[in-house]
Amino acid sequence: MTKAIRIRHPGGPEAMEWTEVTVGDPGPGEARVRLHAAGLNFIDVYHRTGLYPLPLPAGIGLEGAGVVEAVGAGVSHVKAGDRVAFADLPPGSYAEVRVMPAKPLVKLPKSIDFETAAGMMLKGLTVQYLFRRTYKLQKGQTILFHAAAGGVGLIAMQWAKALGVTVIGTVGSAAKAELAQAHGCDHVIRYDQENIVERVRELTGGKMVPVVYDSVGKDTFSASLDCLQPFGLMVSFGNASGPVPPIALTALKGTLYLTRPSLMPHTANRANLEEMTADLFKVVTSGKVRIRIDQRYPMADAAQAHRDLEARKTTGQTLLIP
Repeated sequence: MTKAIRIRHPGGPEAMEWTEVTVGDPGPGEARVRLHAAGLNFIDVYHRTGLYPLPLPAGIGLEGAGVVEAVGAGVSHVKAGDRVAFADLPPGSYAEVRVMPAKPLVKLPKSIDFETAAGMMLKGLTVQYLFRRTYKLQKGQTILFHAAAGGVGLIAMQWAKALGVTVIGTVGSAAKAELAQAHGCDHVIRYDQENIVERVRELTGGKMVPVVYDSVGKDTFSASLDCLQPFGLMVSFGNASGPVPPIALTALKGTLYLTRPSLMPHTANRANLEEMTADLFKVVTSGKVRIRIDQRYPMADAAQAHRDLEARKTTGQTLLIP
């Protein structure tokens, strides 16, 4: 028998149970993977609470890294013994061993260890599609990025610097301001002390920014729109403070654009996944982006990890270790 986290009903962190499960052989198109580490992401909270409903009972966790133990019929891109990582549905990475679709599995280069991989796949691929697909950043631009010291934020700060982009980042504490700056954030706004719109106007000489990346949601959405240049793009890719309430189209002021992107539609196509992963692996192995792992929890303590994440006590990447 092996153990995994299961959710039988939506709820708080206590809804997650570390329990024995039966893991069989992989079927056609599947692989059995022994996990060495799983990444913690805010989407896991959304799944646990039911904001993003799952058919229950269900596993949880979209990101992980480990070794392939066996593959089913029709699987040729990975084999038993391969070091692999993934970031995709269905949830289930909070586990010692799992059987999963083989399609999202990618081979790890020797230069990337399991913990780095588990901490970077979902967040790193998120930054890749935000910066290279949703809005293709150009050298010399200035952008606004909320939650600059979070898991996605610290990767984004470094990647933007590698692209020659100036970043204005928002944070909620002095410690997080220092952390964001250490990872390449050019200008830090303390959203708990400063007016975001006024500071962006000051920092840009009144020009504002062509794109805002906002994973905070309800608390920052209105200010984000006010920070955009005419014909600017508002990228709302998360709800850390709660879902954005319904808005009138007039909030777009006649010239603004709004998008609510997500990773999975990009990676559903295998060719896209390989291209995006190659881009991520390249920037990490080059040393231009370092994956900072600040918290490690035993997987059995996933509930405490969720509590700390929701209380904004975490920085960088957080791992669950089987």
